[in-house]
Amino acid sequence: MNKICCIYNSGAHYRWAIFKALADNFDIDFCFGPDTAYTKSIKTFDYNKLPGFTRMLKNRRLFGKFYWQSGAVRQVFRPYRQYLMLGEAYCLSSWVILLLARIMRKRTVCWTHGWYGRESGIKKCISKWFYSLFNDILTYNNYARQLLIDGGIRESKIKVIGNSLDSAKLKQMRADLKKTDIYVSHFGNANPVLLYCGRIQQYKRLDLMVTAAAQLKAQGIETNLVFVGADSEDVGIDKLAAEAGVADSVWLYGPCYDDKQLAELFYNAAVCVSPGNVGLTAIHALSFGCPVVTHNNLPWQGPEFECIKAGVTGDFFRQYDADDLTRVVSKWLRRTDDERAATAAAAFAEIDARWNVDHQIEIFKKVLK
Repeated sequence: MNKICCIYNSGAHYRWAIFKALADNFDIDFCFGPDTAYTKSIKTFDYNKLPGFTRMLKNRRLFGKFYWQSGAVRQVFRPYRQYLMLGEAYCLSSWVILLLARIMRKRTVCWTHGWYGRESGIKKCISKWFYSLFNDILTYNNYARQLLIDGGIRESKIKVIGNSLDSAKLKQMRADLKKTDIYVSHFGNANPVLLYCGRIQQYKRLDLMVTAAAQLKAQGIETNLVFVGADSEDVGIDKLAAEAGVADSVWLYGPCYDDKQLAELFYNAAVCVSPGNVGLTAIHALSFGCPVVTHNNLPWQGPEFECIKAGVTGDFFRQYDADDLTRVVSKWLRRTDDERAATAAAAFAEIDARWNVDHQIEIFKKVLK
């Protein structure tokens, strides 16, 4: 018997496709815990619709960032031979599972962001010990893999698995991508659109987008700003825009989970801008042919920054530098129709190569022996 147990902190809605693909391709049970601190602003899917969903865990906060998943440790005594786990050293029950699995000669696979490059000495030392307990490690990008190797983790046990959305669905939607008047109808002009899609939070530094729009306006380049997402921290973009003199150029679209609507928004935008950092938004934007601009301080980036190829599928600006953001964005606003088509083609190729469910399943098949 080679049954697998997947132990994860939460089933975020955007992970549905990969979890469903795991269920379709492996003999696997899923144990999820609705971490209230984690899911407060992140929508989850209906666990009961996932084949193999076995147990709801309780994520109990202990102290600081440390927590315990009640119901997780007992899974090591069930007839599973392999465990696919979230690679989070703050989860103390995971340490117990790893140690028991070693004693019982069961395999453990870590599915993790890995290191970012900003870890402190103590944190790095503890997490290195944590990662060393796994049989295999799956990181989201090559950047994290190399950091782990440089930090002393054995190279042969680390593979890059990337990240994904519902890639089959998004790829199928490409055939329907077309120019529409969605922005012209709203703004009453055909000015290029700078689009942000994600949670509206202070650390996302959306004020830099407003400043860039004001600077472009001073240069005689009129733009529109569209913000898709919920303002969970009272950022007050409308107030910032009024102070910068670009209030009439801002559309607070609100949260949206409809891929058909998002496809139209991304495809008709000139560029997707994520000033604070970028995550799955990069995959979403490129899936619909929209280039992505974000900052260049990689230790403070999400792993998905790696799908952005400077000058090809997007670009990078100096972190916190509104002047440099203005400079970089202005380059993308000058693209011809042929250049825009080439960007979309490059974006599709990048997603099809590495950032999709099929690619991830192929990696899983090599690791979940």
